[in-house]
Amino acid sequence: MTDRPLPNLDHWIADLAPALGLGDVDVPLRPLLDLTRDVAHGVARPAGPITTYLVGLAVAQGMSVDDAHSVVTRLVEERLE
Repeated sequence: MTDRPLPNLDHWIADLAPALGLGDVDVPLRPLLDLTRDVAHGVARPAGPITTYLVGLAVAQGMSVDDAHSVVTRLVEERLE
């Protein structure tokens, strides 16, 4: 993924997070977008958003984003072998 700005996503997060009762949150945009892309291409397109949702649940239960990213990356790589 390129490093170009994502202004629409920043605005969307700023509107959505409080509406969901989350307040001001720091969303790791690039890692999540890259992860979603890799899963969509390596597993199946519908698996991308489902994976992002499951990663969110794991993070909410205490797993770090980096650890969740590592788990997903490992599983995708295993499927591609």
